[in-house]
Amino acid sequence: MSAPFLQIQRLRKTYDKVVAIDQVSLDIKKGEFMTFLGPSGSGKSTTLYIVAGFQSPTEGRVLLDGKSLLSVAPNRRNIGMVFQRYTLFPHLTVGENVAFPLRVRRLPDAQIKSTVERMLKLVHLGDCRDRMPGQLSGGMQQRVAIARALAYDPPVLLMDEPLSALDKKLREELQFELRRIHQETGVTILYVTHDQEEALRLSDRIAVFNKGRIEQIGTGEDLYAKPESKFVASFIGNSNFLPVKLEGSNGAAQAVFPNGRPIEVGGFEHSLNSGDNGALMLRPEQIRIHWQAEGARGEGLPVTVRDVTYLGDTMHYAVSTPWDQEIDVRTSIGARETNLSIGARAWLDWDRVSGRIFPA
Repeated sequence: MSAPFLQIQRLRKTYDKVVAIDQVSLDIKKGEFMTFLGPSGSGKSTTLYIVAGFQSPTEGRVLLDGKSLLSVAPNRRNIGMVFQRYTLFPHLTVGENVAFPLRVRRLPDAQIKSTVERMLKLVHLGDCRDRMPGQLSGGMQQRVAIARALAYDPPVLLMDEPLSALDKKLREELQFELRRIHQETGVTILYVTHDQEEALRLSDRIAVFNKGRIEQIGTGEDLYAKPESKFVASFIGNSNFLPVKLEGSNGAAQAVFPNGRPIEVGGFEHSLNSGDNGALMLRPEQIRIHWQAEGARGEGLPVTVRDVTYLGDTMHYAVSTPWDQEIDVRTSIGARETNLSIGARAWLDWDRVSGRIFPA
């Protein structure tokens, strides 16, 4: 089996006594779109800046195509970089901005001209070559920055929250464009964001960062359906966490809610033992809600409807449990339960395989 294209091995970065990242390891395949996802201060940007050469690790290695990058100066790593701010030269035209890294490399004028035209066509700005950056919208300026970063055909493109300064509609448009550009160029991309929806839309795989470490790596579907920690379950998608006490396991976890009602759950953290307190994760869309008379037998939970919100394609219910915990439920429009009103007594149930128990 061939070696990974980009290898991040046991990276650690400290500032005096503060640990920014600790034992971060990751293998990225050539042409992969890998996203670093996590809250502010989780270590994702620090890891990206070490790959770029803007920071040096306290420990660890970064290998590109089997060769160490750490001894190579940032400007000689031949790595493209796109930041949150567009960092265009305001006194140069769009075409001159894209041409800049090519002129630094002293390429022939004819090659520079054809490359600039090709890059601007790639980002759908072919008719903006002679315009100044100040005449462009924020989204257009970011497209120019992407064209400039790709102009010299870098093996890796690093992107640090490049869309966070844009409004929601424009951000979604550029997410679509980034996927198209990645598919057309095949460039390896490392992308930093704190936006889970953005990560799910863009990525081949996602590395979820928390407190300087990677909690889990996988496809968006893997992370959503099979989170390995309570943090990943809470950060990828929306989740309810209901308190339970584990009573044992026999292929499935048996547990009890605070009101004494027993349940069985298909998935649970194997470090849990009988008698331990746990947190049952249920996604809002995995829960079914009924009038209480319809489902009062068997596994499930009686609740009181506290709020009802119409969201276009779904109905959102905020319901209260017998121990006064509010949880979220989402159902499709047209289902029988959509006529439930505030104050109604209702019943929740779900498929056994939907839930997963984590340590409390």
